[in-house]
Amino acid sequence: MKEKVVALLFEKKSIRILVTCILIFTLIYLLSLTKFIFEPVGAYLTAIAVPIIGAGIIFYITNPIVNWLEKKKVPRIAGTFIVFLIIVSVITIIINFVAPIVQRQFSNFVDSIPKMVENAERLFEMWQENQNIIPPQFENAIQNVMDNLDQYAETITSSIIGVIGQIFSFVFAFFLIPFFLFFMLKDGYKFVPFISKFLSPKKAQSFKTLTTNINHTLASFIQGQFIVSVCVGAMLYIGYLIIDLDYSLSLALFGLLMNFIPFLGPFLSAIPAIIVGFFQEPIMAFWAAIVMIVAQQIESNLISPNVMGRALSIHPLTVITLILAAGGIAGFLGLLFIIPAYAVVKTIIAHFYREWKKKQPEEDPDLF
Repeated sequence: MKEKVVALLFEKKSIRILVTCILIFTLIYLLSLTKFIFEPVGAYLTAIAVPIIGAGIIFYITNPIVNWLEKKKVPRIAGTFIVFLIIVSVITIIINFVAPIVQRQFSNFVDSIPKMVENAERLFEMWQENQNIIPPQFENAIQNVMDNLDQYAETITSSIIGVIGQIFSFVFAFFLIPFFLFFMLKDGYKFVPFISKFLSPKKAQSFKTLTTNINHTLASFIQGQFIVSVCVGAMLYIGYLIIDLDYSLSLALFGLLMNFIPFLGPFLSAIPAIIVGFFQEPIMAFWAAIVMIVAQQIESNLISPNVMGRALSIHPLTVITLILAAGGIAGFLGLLFIIPAYAVVKTIIAHFYREWKKKQPEEDPDLF
């Protein structure tokens, strides 16, 4: 009798979901108790994460070139060497022509920060002298900001340097990236058939479908975001040159980098351009904002729909939530990688849900 009652209970979808959740949380709790077992594995994965992720990003950007050359009857290994030659040429151009200009502009910007602070204090004093009635609370708040303006400037500068430090730490691992990238481009297509040999035909087909969907998701995001960001950076540079904004190349490259952060990136990239424009000449801040708005409108209405389309299908509110959480947990790198990571997890869950639905009876009565 008890067995029949238990069987009837487990026929209800709500009971099955409840039991599944309990088992999942129990598993998580047990894993937390034995986390010392997984710490060496975590340390190993952390050590190889940067080269693998870096090689993976470059792989998705350059793999279409190798595939195109292969269709033109060029051997894949020859196409791989051609891609490496292109990468070396691009890096050489950046080091010889772009890097010195950016370094000089950044040094000039850091040197001009004290003068910007001094001008801001003078501007506030002039405004304060010409005001007859100022609410005490408002005046105290502004005075507090002005008293700590040097500290705020140092904090902002250190934050910028910290971000640049993270970027250089990431770049430092590039000495391993070429090795990973070479074998990804040369033999990457062999991975799925190799794993499929150890699976049954049905599971092999499911695995191929899953990897195809994940590959499409990552390719759509990385290739699309790269093209969009380069276009935005080029438009910003042209716009800044037209309005004769100081540090135009550095600010455009900063905008290019920030555009890799979905939704919040354009707003973050506008802040330094507007500040620099204001201290160069107050009206210049207005023109810098106009350049940013025009570039973002062209990107959001013309470039992104044609390049990326709706490949990821992620709601903007979900994007904002993920970015805020990732920024608080993992900093700048979390902002860069949270969206593709979420898209991959979403693809995996959707795949296994579809596989589970296929195994369910065609008629599932409403048991709630």
